[in-house]
Amino acid sequence: MNGKLHSETGAFSSDGMRAEILNPFVHKLELDNTYDKIKTAIFTVILLPFRVIVICYLIVTAWFLACIGLYGLSEEDLRRKPMTGWRSKLRFSILSLMRLVVVAAGFHRIKVLGKHHLPANSRDAPVVVMAPHSSFFDAIAIVCLGAPSVVAKADTARLPFIGQLINYTQPVYVWRDDPNSRQNTIKEIIERATSKEDWPQVLIFPEGTCTNRSCLITFKPGGFYPGVPVQPVIIRYPNSMDTVTWTWEGPGALKLLWLTLTQVHSSCEIEFLPVYYPNQEEKNDPKLYARNVRDVMAKALGVPVLDYTYDDCRLIARAKQLGIPGAAAAREVSELRAQLGVPQSQLELQTRCVAAGDWVTREQFVQRLGVPIMTTASIQAERLFQIFEQRGTGMARWSDYMLCAAFLSLQHAPLHHLICIAFKLYDSGFSRLNQASFEELATKCLGMCQEDAHHLFRQIDSDEKGCITYDEFMSYAQKRPELSFIFASDATQQKSKSQ
Repeated sequence: MNGKLHSETGAFSSDGMRAEILNPFVHKLELDNTYDKIKTAIFTVILLPFRVIVICYLIVTAWFLACIGLYGLSEEDLRRKPMTGWRSKLRFSILSLMRLVVVAAGFHRIKVLGKHHLPANSRDAPVVVMAPHSSFFDAIAIVCLGAPSVVAKADTARLPFIGQLINYTQPVYVWRDDPNSRQNTIKEIIERATSKEDWPQVLIFPEGTCTNRSCLITFKPGGFYPGVPVQPVIIRYPNSMDTVTWTWEGPGALKLLWLTLTQVHSSCEIEFLPVYYPNQEEKNDPKLYARNVRDVMAKALGVPVLDYTYDDCRLIARAKQLGIPGAAAAREVSELRAQLGVPQSQLELQTRCVAAGDWVTREQFVQRLGVPIMTTASIQAERLFQIFEQRGTGMARWSDYMLCAAFLSLQHAPLHHLICIAFKLYDSGFSRLNQASFEELATKCLGMCQEDAHHLFRQIDSDEKGCITYDEFMSYAQKRPELSFIFASDATQQKSKSQ
């Protein structure tokens, strides 16, 4: 593991390389000593402005050249055939500028590893598979590979300046919210990989999202559907402080940029593995092909593989948005509950809500799960406790666990089903919630801040009884457009996001 990165680990399964359950979507970065803080402060004043000016100048220049090269070309032209003539030669100038950007950012030590130290040509390996994907700094590898055609989110085309530079690689764009995007992407990759024209290699990050490099998550099979040879490429950042990892839970992009640009130098390693030639079984089964390539790359990296997906990221993001306790570990909670054989039914939730809402010790938590002490299952149960444990107390709120469990069980149902469970969890007596209990519910189920939750309670409790019922809340919510999301199904929510 690179730098000061701490991944949440815990329970175990019996899957060999897939044994350790990790949370690949969490990255914790702290300046935990005085030396680092002073050094960062000094270089923020001395080094950062200089680097920012140089990088901006180089990127703007490269963008200007890209605009010239793309002038007169439509999106359809970029998809139909590879660039030729002067446009193709201009690519070299743009690439040279981007290599200078990499140096200006402090990446003076880019080490290329592998038997040949060079990528295979597009005839030998039409597709390049790169992992682990952990940062926007992975663009360094794209530059080092000679700017192959990337498979990227369509949103990147709209990025200022960078969008045009990506367009110049003639990328394959993925529209994640378009139901036909997957098939269109696969079709385009197949066409390029099997074309007789001199297309650049197609580069994919098959994980589809950023992780903390603690493992390799599920490889999407899209890049493996053509059934052509691929070259696996792995990327590492062997720095004392990991300032590049950008995950769902951790430092934001601006903080990572700031900390990286205030380092004297940063290192990156790119290793080219031998071209992987699929057998007939793998050609017929892209998912098998993807799994086998992932295993090869994981072995070279020395990390386990876990069947986490982009959908798991969406689950975590949704949990964080609502304020669900243990949101960052939602996928892990689901995995642990499945291994413990805890039912996902509504009945299980209702029967356990009766005793919920109080603080429990580790032993009490394990007992409530019905797991015998000092067994393999108890290790998994204790890991669940750790996720919800309040720091420094040695205790956890059973209601926090139950709310997270309810969220996982009802994740595709309208939110009001979860709220119904939450009212029972935080019931202050006589099937109603007082102000403090409702504010807790609103911050943990509706993604509200304390002030908004307080205001909402006052609006519902217009007669100042000091408490509200579930029916009163629902009656009020049905009249308020800003609370309409409570009644939307998962499919409706995804449709509205795509619009």
